[in-house]
Amino acid sequence: MGNTDNVATGARAGGGRKWSRNALIFAGAIAGLLVLALISAAIGQVPTSPAEVAGAVFHRVGLDWGPMPEHPAGYVTLWQVRFPRVVLGMLVGAALATAGALLQGVFANPLAEPGVIGVSAGAAVGAGTVIVIGGAFAAAWSVAAGAFVAGLGTTLLVYLLARSNGRTEVVTLVLTGVAINAFAGGLISFLLFTASPAARDQIVFWQMGSLNGATWQSVNVVWPLTLLGIAAAVWMAPRLDLLALGESAARHLGVDVERLRRNVIVVVAVLATAGVAFTGIILFVGLIVPHLVRMLVGPGHRVLIPLSAVVGAIVLVAADIGARALMHNADLPLGMITSLVGGPFFFWLLRRTRSRSGGWA
Repeated sequence: MGNTDNVATGARAGGGRKWSRNALIFAGAIAGLLVLALISAAIGQVPTSPAEVAGAVFHRVGLDWGPMPEHPAGYVTLWQVRFPRVVLGMLVGAALATAGALLQGVFANPLAEPGVIGVSAGAAVGAGTVIVIGGAFAAAWSVAAGAFVAGLGTTLLVYLLARSNGRTEVVTLVLTGVAINAFAGGLISFLLFTASPAARDQIVFWQMGSLNGATWQSVNVVWPLTLLGIAAAVWMAPRLDLLALGESAARHLGVDVERLRRNVIVVVAVLATAGVAFTGIILFVGLIVPHLVRMLVGPGHRVLIPLSAVVGAIVLVAADIGARALMHNADLPLGMITSLVGGPFFFWLLRRTRSRSGGWA
């Protein structure tokens, strides 16, 4: 009896230490995100320091803390240009990373990310179509709306084509997504071929991804969709943990696997389309971030999903800092930065996993 009590006490202590470590990681990630946000908001042609950025925020909420921007246009620039960009970057990074964590969990596939189910390719077709029809000066809102609707529609098409006899097999869904992505790639090539030179440049730039056009209006569209999607993902996390035991075991434990997959695909479609509608295609965030977080806190989705959202925000804000700081007076495409960093990182992760366990399995 005494041994049993000792084991139970040790298990509780071990669980407490694990949660304490996870809490420290969460706190560190949030602190890092706030520091990066201050640095990001300070970068630009109008000189501003991180202390002035913090002072502008404090004065906005009625606290007389910190210095105000010395430059005459500093305060307006912060609130009308830089803060929307920082907040949109956080939201998009959180949305893409959460979508990737959901897909990797429900597919049990380490290569799953939002592009697998056609979200990115469909959004690109929608945005390109609006640009070609509306000309090179198509309104940003119409381009975003086209990307959002087409991304959702493409995801729905992939899901419907992958269903057979009332159920959806993971392999069939992935292969259907590959086929739809290839078809969408052909449509994008056709749009580029038929577009005017100015419209062609706009389509190519949109596909590279950028936060350059961020506004408070776009933030107001993206934040409710992102927060709703993350909340839904956290709510589904316990069932994803059960699904990790295998489909048969999950069904015996009361999980409706088909409904869970359908709900995950809907949430991923909303998160990913909301993420890319105003920014264009941003690669590797949804693929890399869940792997990085899994290395820190393990595979449990109760912690993995919310921390992925925070780390995704960190990654995209850091990438945007690099996009603006690497070249003087230039705004590099954000998707280019994430690909240049994400590709080598994923190769390192692959080599690390193979050396430790002989593969992904």
